[in-house]
Amino acid sequence: MKFCKKYQEYMQGQEKKLPGVGFKKLKKILKKCRREDSHEVHDVRTCPDHCPVCDGSFFPALLKEMSAVVGFFNKRAQKLLELHLASGFRKYFFWFKGKLRGNHVGLIEEGKDLVTYALINAIAIRKILKKYDKIHYSTQGQAFKSQAQSMHIGILQSPWLCELMAFHINLRETKTKSRKAPALFEGCSLKINDGKPSLACELFDSVKLDVDLTCSICLDTVFDPVALTCGHIFCYMCACSAASVTIVDGLKAAEPKEKCPLCREARVYEGAVHLEELNMLLSRSCHEYWEQRLQTERVERVRQAKQHWESQCRAFMGV
Repeated sequence: MKFCKKYQEYMQGQEKKLPGVGFKKLKKILKKCRREDSHEVHDVRTCPDHCPVCDGSFFPALLKEMSAVVGFFNKRAQKLLELHLASGFRKYFFWFKGKLRGNHVGLIEEGKDLVTYALINAIAIRKILKKYDKIHYSTQGQAFKSQAQSMHIGILQSPWLCELMAFHINLRETKTKSRKAPALFEGCSLKINDGKPSLACELFDSVKLDVDLTCSICLDTVFDPVALTCGHIFCYMCACSAASVTIVDGLKAAEPKEKCPLCREARVYEGAVHLEELNMLLSRSCHEYWEQRLQTERVERVRQAKQHWESQCRAFMGV
């Protein structure tokens, strides 16, 4: 079965209409482009800059659809993980509002559906851009993909996908004895090579994810991890240091001019996501390292908190 048909069947089989990639519509645009330019030779240097069909229809339509897909996925994943991490009255409040389809198994099934939704749309985007490059004899499709990632609409770079992977492993390990919890997807695991952990996932249609869990600032396993809006993951304290803020003020206090240490993109700290599921997974899988790092971090946090309140007191007294 061709992927286009498989994708259409998947999207039509959903209970509610979900944002997706207009695969058939985009292919028709490319066919029109091919028809109009069948007697001309494409110039890699000028296409798509001077391709009226693609400039006016293809890329704007795909950009809009990608934004809708990523926005929907991030919102749903955030709500799902909030429910899983909630406790006491807050969890019952979420249940009462109907944010969960039934019981604990429903929570897992919804996670599975979200991961599948993210992956199949990522494949659709990859395939349509590959087809664009084939028709235009160019690499502009891949350039557009890089541009979309810089705009934070690359679904495989979403921190919520990383959190769902950790969520899957956490549930799989805690529910092994009961054997009642179905897996979200096959091939997802935490790998540790030479003391360096990474999240790995082999998915259908040759899509592979490998998320490095080494902080590029301290060069150690990420501790209390946060993902910046550019998608890069760091230790919370390392991120605070890079953003020139204290842990008391937090990343939201970072100046807009502060940049990611890796990609040098600005304005990436205010919307940083605390990766709670990943934090739980690493604390359990790297227990000895976690205990050592916890002691070190506790000393530094106390020192920074003390300095912060001393400066506040001096400012209040006008010293």
